[in-house]
Amino acid sequence: MKHTSPLFKQLFLGLLASASLWSASVWAQAQSFTLGNGMTLIVKPDRRAPTVAHMVWVRVGAMDEVDGTSGVAHVLEHMLFKGTPTVPAGEFSRRIAALGGRENAFTSRDATAYHQQVPADQLEAVMRLEADRFANNQWPDDEFVRELAVVKEERRQRTEDSPRALFFEQYAANVWSAHPYQRPIVGWMSDLQAMTPDDARAFYRQWYMPANAAVVVAGDVDVAQVRQWAERYYGAIPARPVPARKPREEPVQQGPKRIDYRAAADQAVVVLGYKVPHVVDPAQSNAATTDALALTLLAEVLDGHDGARLGRALVQGQAGPRLADSVSASHGLTGRGPQLFYLSAVPAKGVSPETVMAALQAQVRRVAREGVTEAELQRVKTQWTASEIYKLDSVFNQAQELGSQWLLGWGLEGQAQLMVALRAITPAQVQSVAQRYFGDEQMTVGVLWPDAAKRAAATQRPAQAQPALRH
Repeated sequence: MKHTSPLFKQLFLGLLASASLWSASVWAQAQSFTLGNGMTLIVKPDRRAPTVAHMVWVRVGAMDEVDGTSGVAHVLEHMLFKGTPTVPAGEFSRRIAALGGRENAFTSRDATAYHQQVPADQLEAVMRLEADRFANNQWPDDEFVRELAVVKEERRQRTEDSPRALFFEQYAANVWSAHPYQRPIVGWMSDLQAMTPDDARAFYRQWYMPANAAVVVAGDVDVAQVRQWAERYYGAIPARPVPARKPREEPVQQGPKRIDYRAAADQAVVVLGYKVPHVVDPAQSNAATTDALALTLLAEVLDGHDGARLGRALVQGQAGPRLADSVSASHGLTGRGPQLFYLSAVPAKGVSPETVMAALQAQVRRVAREGVTEAELQRVKTQWTASEIYKLDSVFNQAQELGSQWLLGWGLEGQAQLMVALRAITPAQVQSVAQRYFGDEQMTVGVLWPDAAKRAAATQRPAQAQPALRH
């Protein structure tokens, strides 16, 4: 086995330390304020180009919905483009385009966010428009009916017409017994069919208040000027208390689960999911944070680069027969709710899902038994650090990172703290999590089985015209 030289190790550790210090210095330029109505303002100057990214984050997503109205957070995101008393439906996007900008929005399990990138001298106009629709969103019932049809078509195209998407949707529904992560972000079709305009309006009134939102601005800006505009446009929105969120904790899993899903697929898919810790606050040095970071590095060792372990063993077949066409490993490092460590693969032709499943587990057991080398860990740390540094080249990514940190309740230095903590993870800690978190009790197995009869039936259905979707 080739050992890392002391000189290389010293240079490597110096590189990581320098990168972490540089990243910390970049984030140190960001400033956070609380407006009089409770809304958070985060400003990060970056004068390398005359452009600015503007985002409004709302701490509400699919996980905040209740049974019977799944998908309402995402539907409401669409409806925020449908007008206010002074800005007609569709006018928001037309005005952003006229300013020379681009805009969109997204809904996740944890959040809803609206974003624009415009020339720096147009920021005030964007803030005026966004504050107006945040506070004064309204639309007639027939506008809702039309947009709901768009969302249902989005579900058909992206989920119901995709065997893999349907499989992963059903997989999530089986992984989580009580936690709202079991519901799809786009919503169950039966809930969309039954959704009313008042469902969306009630969700808007319940969650869209200043104290549940943050404005994030990154780019060629003056902090004092941005704060003045924020007070003028966002600070004028009346304050309201944020509703109490009832805890919806996932019960401890007491044994393995399994879902076998048959669909009109061309190839099988195998997924193994394990309930594991995630980082709640990088400022807290505790066992859960250490384990979460070690699990992320384990995922990178298994599948973080072209020469990673899973690819070599299962796809390239370096130590035996070729078993898979593709493999992956990932870990949910952060989130408002519980997270999973995933192992997945597409079996090669003639290879059974059970064989691939055993091979995936064998690679984790090998790490548990033999550990990882210092060189492996250094490589994935370097890649992880580099990817975080390269993100800072984009003002949009800077705003995205700052908004994500606010969403999770982290301080402005959260990302830099995370890099420092990750740099301290040792090979022994990676081996330890491989030994402790991959038993059957916390495992959910999913297998997508190709069904020839269903595939034949699917090919006989006539193709339908597909309207353009917003995002």
